[in-house]
Amino acid sequence: MQIYTRPRLGNHAKKDATMPYPDFITAFPSIDVPFPDDVVQTAVVKSEHGLVAFFTFPKDMELPTHAHGAQWGTVVEGEIELTIGGETKIYKAGDSYSIPAGVEHGALIKAGTRVIDAFEEADRYALKG
Repeated sequence: MQIYTRPRLGNHAKKDATMPYPDFITAFPSIDVPFPDDVVQTAVVKSEHGLVAFFTFPKDMELPTHAHGAQWGTVVEGEIELTIGGETKIYKAGDSYSIPAGVEHGALIKAGTRVIDAFEEADRYALKG
């Protein structure tokens, strides 16, 4: 069993790199998103109750404004400038966000960012293949 802990940081300590998603997560099915694989990579767990997606963004990406069912997410690594209902905030590693159903949102996502998003809609995205 591998355990990852982040040391406490002093005022001048440099943040260490986070652990990449383990192989068993990257082996989960991918979803069909309207962006190329070199811009966003996905791995998901799907049930009749919802969808949990592990996103990796190798390149900067602009996510156009859109709306759907409720979504909750957390930034694992990197940075997202997320606009939810007209309010824009910067989210970094360790920050979480909640998007109520039907609220418009969009984002500017920096290369190297990884997030975990949970969607209330099990059919939010179709599985690939």
